[in-house]
Amino acid sequence: MKMSKLAALLVAAAVSMGTFASCSGDSSSKKDEKDSKAENSSSADNSGNAEDVPVSQTHTNDPMTETSAIDLVKKMSYGWNLGNTMDASGNGLEAETAWLPTKAETNQYMIDMLEPAGFNVLRIPVSWDGHITGDDYQIDPAWMDRVQEIVNYGIDDGLYVILNTHHEEWYMPKASEKEQDIEEIKAVWAQIADRFKGYDEHLIFEGLNEPRLRGEPAEWTGTTEAREIINEYEKAFVETVRASGGNNADRCLMITGYAASSAQNNLSAIELPEDSDKLIISVHAYLPYSFALDTKGTDVYDLNDTSIPDFFNTLNELFISRGIPVIVGEFGSVNKDNIEQRVKCLEDYLTAASNYDIPCIWWDNYARIGGGENFGLLNRAEYDWYFPQMMDVFKKYAESDPSANAS
Repeated sequence: MKMSKLAALLVAAAVSMGTFASCSGDSSSKKDEKDSKAENSSSADNSGNAEDVPVSQTHTNDPMTETSAIDLVKKMSYGWNLGNTMDASGNGLEAETAWLPTKAETNQYMIDMLEPAGFNVLRIPVSWDGHITGDDYQIDPAWMDRVQEIVNYGIDDGLYVILNTHHEEWYMPKASEKEQDIEEIKAVWAQIADRFKGYDEHLIFEGLNEPRLRGEPAEWTGTTEAREIINEYEKAFVETVRASGGNNADRCLMITGYAASSAQNNLSAIELPEDSDKLIISVHAYLPYSFALDTKGTDVYDLNDTSIPDFFNTLNELFISRGIPVIVGEFGSVNKDNIEQRVKCLEDYLTAASNYDIPCIWWDNYARIGGGENFGLLNRAEYDWYFPQMMDVFKKYAESDPSANAS
């Protein structure tokens, strides 16, 4: 595992302080100790050196172990999304905390908490839209640097890191918008791919996130034309990454269908943009919908509901049985003060996923209370987990995954 000496010490400290204790059990002295360690972890680069080494000069030529997407995915257990953070809308570095309930900037200490909790995948959703200027779509260098710092937190802990384009309001899969969208997709991904071309196989690019007809009647269901245009967008993404040099010729890439939808018609419309063994299907599924995502829905998990097994059976039929790996890039259940029900749902979800070796990545938006979509697991201000019972489930399934343990 690629963990610096500092990171290793921090993980040990986290375990010794009780990673799964509730935040109410922390004394102020322990909180101060954690804050101090988090501050120190933020001031080290990926080699454990002082921060005078520009982040752009890190991981410029890591040895790449060429691997198929199937073999790479088999090494993954479960994952965690750094949600509502680098994907928040806005300009400048302040966007990172714009959507967070407390202004908790991401640091190495937070990411060090993932592996002991059973996660070996970190998905970093990034919205580039507010950080792009000019007719040539140049990305703000300060934003690119900050994204790379966070990528390094995961890479240096030996995690698999997924980097994407997230809330991009500029792509709209319509014939009238297609030409300009493809131009911008190529420009943006050319810059991202160039910056990260020296990283090894632990870094995965995901071209699009939930591409759809925003604000239109068919926004979440899709149209034939929109599905076909998204296939063209994905082709532009893959060709741009492959042409960028370095390790990107062999990097595994994630391909998303219309709206990252779990509906069979949207999944079956996906066309792989290249003939290779380096592609992974990306899909999102908050199931059962009324329980998991609908804030006005039920707080009771129906053990007889078949939406979860039906979903994974569909993924097997369309992709797994054909040798095409799948990652569920987002899943979760809203907190409705129903922890026992959420635990049952999580167990069923991970059981179904494990039948087909499909890694699932929890959407953590750091929201826990109120009437909104509260998916938060990690208390980023206190460096603790909100729901120890749920973390026990992740840990149990990760420990039972022989291929992930072997990695």
